[in-house]
Amino acid sequence: MAKIRVAVLFGGVSSEHDVSLMSATNIINSIPREKYDVICIGITKKGRWLYFPGNADEIASGAWEKNPDCTSAIISPDPIHKGIITIENGEIYVKKIDVVFPVLHGRNGEDGRLQGLLEMSRLPYVGCDTLSSAACMDKCVTHTILDYNGIPTAKWAAVLQKDISHLDERCGEIARKLGFPLFVKPANAGSSIGVNKARDLDELKDAVQIAFSHDSKVIVEEYIKGRELEVAVFGYDTPFASYVGEIEPDADFYDYDDKYINGSSKLYIPARIDEKISDKIRKIAVEAYQAMGCGGLSRVDFFLSDDGKIILNEINTLPGFTGISMYPKLMENLGMTQSYLVDKLIEQAMENTGANNDA
Repeated sequence: MAKIRVAVLFGGVSSEHDVSLMSATNIINSIPREKYDVICIGITKKGRWLYFPGNADEIASGAWEKNPDCTSAIISPDPIHKGIITIENGEIYVKKIDVVFPVLHGRNGEDGRLQGLLEMSRLPYVGCDTLSSAACMDKCVTHTILDYNGIPTAKWAAVLQKDISHLDERCGEIARKLGFPLFVKPANAGSSIGVNKARDLDELKDAVQIAFSHDSKVIVEEYIKGRELEVAVFGYDTPFASYVGEIEPDADFYDYDDKYINGSSKLYIPARIDEKISDKIRKIAVEAYQAMGCGGLSRVDFFLSDDGKIILNEINTLPGFTGISMYPKLMENLGMTQSYLVDKLIEQAMENTGANNDA
C-alpha cells in the first residue's frame, strides 16, 4: 500500500521562527517512516518558501537554508493541484501531498493565515481551523469569547493604536481599574515574546511601548499570584484533556528562555494539586477548547491562585513540540509516545479536517 505523503511546514516570518525549527525537528524525527513519506517545506525569516530535501538534523540549527538542494516551493491554492509546486533547475513540478503538518508558531502560522490557504487548497491539515486559530491567537478576542461563556479569566484591558496619543491617560485608567502589578503582552504573539511585568505607572507605559513593537494591539492583565498549570487537549468532536501539569518557573515568570532555551523550570506531571481541583481544571480546559472552536490539539494554560481560584491564562493552538515542551510530555504521561501522538494527530487531521470534507 502506498505511503501517506505528509508535508511538514516549519520556520516562518515570526518571532517564534527558531522555536518552530526545534519543534519541527522533533516532529519530523517522530513520524513513523513505515507509514508516511515526509516532504519538508521551510519558510525563511524573510518569507521565502523552500522545499528542503536534506536531513532533519540540519533544521534546528538553521543550516537547512544553506543546503544547495533547496528549491523554491509553494502550496498551490488551486485545489486541482493537491500539493506543492516546486521550481527545480528552471522546471516546474507538482509534488502531491495527502496532509499538512504546519509546525509554525505565532504569526503567519498559528493565527489562521496559513490555515486559510490550506482550506482554499482543500488539503487536510493538523490543528485548529482558520477561525479558532485566529481567535485564540488574539488574546483580546480570546478573553471576550471566554468571558461570554462564563469561563474565568484574569481581569484585563486593551490598549489600541489610537490610545498612543494619550498613553499617560490610558495607562492611568488601567492602573486604577486593575491595580499593580500588571502583565503587559502583545495581543497577537506567543511564547512570552514582548511580555513584561509592570509594577508602577512608568513600567506600565514602558511595557506597553515594548508590546507595541510586536503588535498593533496590546493587552494588560491583572497579576495572578499562584501556580502555573497546563493541560493538553486532543481531538475534534469528543476532545479529551490530559492530566494537569505544573510549572515552577526559574525566572520571575515562565518566559521564552525558560520555555525553549535553558529549560531550567521544574515540571511536575501530574501537578501537585488536589484531585478534585485537577478534575475541575481539566473540565474547564475542554469547555474552553470547545467554546473557541478548537480541533486537533491545543495547550490550555491556567493559574491556580493562592486563594484557590482557577483562572484560564491562554490557549495555544500549535503548542511547542520541542524536547522540553509541555504538550508532548503531558500526552506521554497518558501513555502516548511521541511517535504515536504524531501519528494520531496526522490520522485525525485526515479524518476530521473541514477542508478535507469539501474536497
